Amino acid sequence: MAKAKKMLLMTFCLMLVASLALAGCGSSKKEEAAGGTGEAAKNEKPVELIWYTIGTPQKDVDKVMEKVNEYTADKIGVTVKMKMFDWGDYNQKMGVIAASGEPYDIAFTCSWAFDYVANAKKGAFYELDDLLEKYGQDIKKNVHPSFLEGAKIDGKTYAIPVNKELPAQKVFRFNKQYVDKYNLDINSVKTLDDLEPLLAKVKEGEPGLYPISADKQFKFGVPYDLVSENLPLGVALTDTTDLKLVNVLEQPDMMKSFEQMHEYYKKGYLKKDAATAQNGDEMKTGKWLVDMPDTQPFADNLWSQTLGYDVVSTPYTEPYVYNWSVMGSMHGISANSQYPEKAMQFLNLLNSDRYLRNLINNGIEGVHYKRIDDETIEYLPAKTEGYDMPSFTLGNFFILDKLPTDPKDKWEQFAEFNNSAKNAPLLGFHFNPDNVKTEVAALQNVKEEFYASLYTGTVDPKVYVPKAIEKFKQAGLDKVQAEMQKQLDEWKASKK
Repeated sequence: MAKAKKMLLMTFCLMLVASLALAGCGSSKKEEAAGGTGEAAKNEKPVELIWYTIGTPQKDVDKVMEKVNEYTADKIGVTVKMKMFDWGDYNQKMGVIAASGEPYDIAFTCSWAFDYVANAKKGAFYELDDLLEKYGQDIKKNVHPSFLEGAKIDGKTYAIPVNKELPAQKVFRFNKQYVDKYNLDINSVKTLDDLEPLLAKVKEGEPGLYPISADKQFKFGVPYDLVSENLPLGVALTDTTDLKLVNVLEQPDMMKSFEQMHEYYKKGYLKKDAATAQNGDEMKTGKWLVDMPDTQPFADNLWSQTLGYDVVSTPYTEPYVYNWSVMGSMHGISANSQYPEKAMQFLNLLNSDRYLRNLINNGIEGVHYKRIDDETIEYLPAKTEGYDMPSFTLGNFFILDKLPTDPKDKWEQFAEFNNSAKNAPLLGFHFNPDNVKTEVAALQNVKEEFYASLYTGTVDPKVYVPKAIEKFKQAGLDKVQAEMQKQLDEWKASKK
């Protein structure tokens, strides 16, 4: 009897050991599938990731994503559904999605749309450091260290920056057909004032044309490092020691620029609805002379290829590395994502795999572009018509194909540009609005009321700047400024 009990006990123990081993094996396979390594990932049914991104919705997105999914399903066991919201709608729509807890996996975030810092502090994004270490080694190899360091909030990473130009620099960008037709000297243009004779000449020769292309997002060059794009508080770019916050609306140089834009508006150099227009149809028609975008090396080539006609540019501001340029284009993973490991794997591939990155950027070979050689492509008309995607929102620049007009050392020159700029005074400072949340929300509403009409010159700044200042103060600007200055002083002391 004792012998039978002993045998029974041994059998039970063996079964227990076997079951634990099988459970461990099953757990291991689950982890492999989640992480996408080994054969288990390939044998599992691909999971679908939802990717929200910014830009004018393109008709060929689903067609391109079919090609993407053929590749990523085999490579890492995922498919991707890309959903685009237009430039003017993205911030509001993503705010609703985040607030509702609606599940998604990846979203474009930055300093100026679906605010990265604010939403990270609200808990909208997954903390990525562990995932980055486990599944993002190619990101760490490919993305400039300043981007990765600049993405940290209180020492933690909540989004992967796009590896692109590091500084921001505005240019005056001109439509070359009118530069040539009217023999315009664009190199003489250094300031807003300098534009006047060129605008007048083109307006006289092209009566139905509005020479300055502008919409509700339009901004001229501002000589201040702003704490937030939504608030009129910043320090002068020349203030590298005191770091004294000012209300930029109260500064004489800003008033001068507002007045200049108002003069241009009154003279018919901007369209009547510039302050409310979502985007410029004139870019499609070519009926414009000048606008003021941020540049990058060889941007004229890219703009010319994308627009389908030639543009040329001349510098407007100096290149500076700002918080918002470091955080100017990023991908966050939702805190509610069901597949954060897979989302990180996809972002890792997007930033390291030439085929995937170029497919998402350029579309389908033979449809949207033709290949010239291993590293060079030429866009076809179908790209402009059906897949005109904003490159800077989509991932690592340094593995993109070049265009025929690009030099062979394009990406080397990009690296030089990144290393040449000055650091803006507030680089690395991140304001914590917890003590003034109510006021910050109210101030953003005031900004929405006044900024577009002031920057496009639609209203008289002598009347509306004082109104804006008064409304900002009523909404709590002084309280926010005091809290910001306190935190800024503490940050400055900690740097010493």
